[in-house]
Amino acid sequence: MQIKKSITRAVAVTAGVFTLTGLIGFASPAFAVDIPSPPGWVLQWGDDFSGTAGSLPSASNWHIDTGHSYPNGPANWGTSEVESYTTDPANIHLDGKGHLLIVPQRDASGQWTSGRVETVRDDFTAPEGGMLRMEARVQMPDVTGPRALGYWPAFWALGSNYRTTMAWPQSGEFDIMESVNGLDAVWGILHCGINPGGPCGEPMGIGSHLPCPHEACTAGPHTFTFEWNRSVTPEQLRWFVDGQLVNQVAENQFPAETWRQLTQQHGYFLLLDVAVGGGFSFVMAGWKPTPTPDTEPGHAMIVDYVAVWTRPGEGKKTPATPEMAADASKQTSGASKLQ
Repeated sequence: MQIKKSITRAVAVTAGVFTLTGLIGFASPAFAVDIPSPPGWVLQWGDDFSGTAGSLPSASNWHIDTGHSYPNGPANWGTSEVESYTTDPANIHLDGKGHLLIVPQRDASGQWTSGRVETVRDDFTAPEGGMLRMEARVQMPDVTGPRALGYWPAFWALGSNYRTTMAWPQSGEFDIMESVNGLDAVWGILHCGINPGGPCGEPMGIGSHLPCPHEACTAGPHTFTFEWNRSVTPEQLRWFVDGQLVNQVAENQFPAETWRQLTQQHGYFLLLDVAVGGGFSFVMAGWKPTPTPDTEPGHAMIVDYVAVWTRPGEGKKTPATPEMAADASKQTSGASKLQ
């Protein structure tokens, strides 16, 4: 997620049989699809979450984050979220049908747990004169209204520099998909520069949002895509849901040093998580604390695949077309995300 800036178990794995209690009220996962092959793109990395039901995601692809922070990192992942991330299959597991499930849970004492993973690789970047595409097909937790207050699902990317410096937002952050409190909306947000203020207006970031096309974000799977286009001038960053543009920014909106920080590092790594509570949820709940006693645990974020592609450059950049010209006055989100 981000440095989402704040404003203010029952499992049995026996003889290969996985039993999970607490997964209530969510729809059966949609039929898994293969990682697509978009024309002109070369697959660099992907995970379709094949594996045994109840097992953890591949350790060769993913680190599982645990606790309330990185070692020596900001408390509560920098966002005032309340959950502790775990490796417990009650919080994170494969379903044996080609999906990863991340499931917030609440124990008898009222403490929340959930799951968060980040890619081992942190070198996802656009080739010179080419393009980068990062994408996931995700169903957000199938819960709305008072029962959803505090749910904060996200698919996002952090600059590799964060792993060595923990300097946010200088390291760069692309929030490819985030939503909160069961709302039928997806936000796409860029974080950059300095905090507070700076070229990205931190801690809010430069963001915009849309309702999910065709059906509610919580009602079925949707495809969330981020593209970094270095084949045009000025260079472009764009966010999509099911092919519809959510947000866009352009190189010429930023000081040269900010753009260099965003684009001239080793690369980016991807993250998936479901936070509980935190600044974004607080704001979108009308400045009221979340979760509440009515918040219902056990609703999974269901991830079908995650993939990264590149498109090679053709040796010469072309001027960006007028419809690709970024609008610097995009609506900003109610929070940021880092962690």
